[in-house]
Amino acid sequence: MKNIQYILGMILMLGISISSVAQSEDNAIKTTLNNYLEGITTGDTAKLNKAFHSTAVLKTFNTNTGKIQDFPVKTFIAKTPNGGVEATGKINSYSYAGISASASIELAFSDFKYIDQLSLLKINDQWKIVARVFSRVDLATETKGSAIASPAIKSTPKPAAKKPSTANVKPKKDDGW
Repeated sequence: MKNIQYILGMILMLGISISSVAQSEDNAIKTTLNNYLEGITTGDTAKLNKAFHSTAVLKTFNTNTGKIQDFPVKTFIAKTPNGGVEATGKINSYSYAGISASASIELAFSDFKYIDQLSLLKINDQWKIVARVFSRVDLATETKGSAIASPAIKSTPKPAAKKPSTANVKPKKDDGW
């Protein structure tokens, strides 16, 4: 009886431990996302530096030039206005597995909003935004998509290519023979 109680106790502690780790990851990701939103809306560059990895890149498509634009994160942070921007930020969604995560964020201004798709990596036990892909859209625009997983796509292994045999191969006229 004592063995069963001991085993049940260990299972309970393991379950609590796993739950705590998942909750800890959730909180760490939300902290990073909130550092980004608060950094932008208050002009707190220290929070922005906490949220972004130093090599992060920001990308969008310029409809006027027809080209993808890249912005280094250092430039983005340096151009953050003192006092921040007048916008309301919110986390639409996030998901993670292992050391990678993705999130959808909105920054709503008075007459438009940015919808950001963020990629995060867990680096040295800290979640950092490594990429921001963003769109400037009308206020009424909503993020679309689905959180439903698609069915797994099974790959079929390709047979190994046969090496041609070099035994008894007749030389060609133009191969130097």
